[in-house]
Amino acid sequence: MNYANILLVDDEEDIRNVLSIYLKNEGYEVSHASTGIEALELLQRMKADLVILDVMMPGMDGIETCMRIRETYEMPIIFLSAKSQDMDKIHGLMSGADDYMVKPFNPLELIARVKSQLRRYRAYQPNESQVLEVGNLRMEEETRQVFIGEQDVRLTPKEFDILALLVRNKGQVFSIEKIYEMVWGEPFYKSDNTVMVHITKIREKIEENPKKPLYIKTVWGVGYKV
Repeated sequence: MNYANILLVDDEEDIRNVLSIYLKNEGYEVSHASTGIEALELLQRMKADLVILDVMMPGMDGIETCMRIRETYEMPIIFLSAKSQDMDKIHGLMSGADDYMVKPFNPLELIARVKSQLRRYRAYQPNESQVLEVGNLRMEEETRQVFIGEQDVRLTPKEFDILALLVRNKGQVFSIEKIYEMVWGEPFYKSDNTVMVHITKIREKIEENPKKPLYIKTVWGVGYKV
């Protein structure tokens, strides 16, 4: 059986109840919130290992809630949404989510994605603190902290994993397909622009001028490198 605290945020009680049954059957502890405000208040009182967050909610929607969560917390966030266009997915990922599922969906697929996100989030447990450095950028893998000089930079779990992969292998060029398969652990689909969205967000956070990056460089027609 699995153990993790899952925060399930959706304004539809039926959805919360159904998903809660599936999650609890897998051994997870589940807390519920029906609004973004309620979710933020719960996070101040509980330790959540993963958040499942509906996009379309009254008042504070899922996008704003996700951005507020990312101001403080780094746990994986999975969006649920009836919006299926590519731009909707990009918007969700740009706001700080790690995955995006379109309603209606098979609850068993959600369970698989929850397990996958938790597994990768917890996978790196080094015995000693390892520090990765390039230029003015420093990454502490044990605490998953990133610094530009003395400035603390907050990255999502996936953003951290992508940057760590590139910094660990300085000078090596990684294709979009390779980055996706190594970080997400899933087969890459040709139409998927998830990696490019995450690279854009990382550059916005670590580069003085994202259009002229010093750290993550594009090798045209091949991929990315540090």
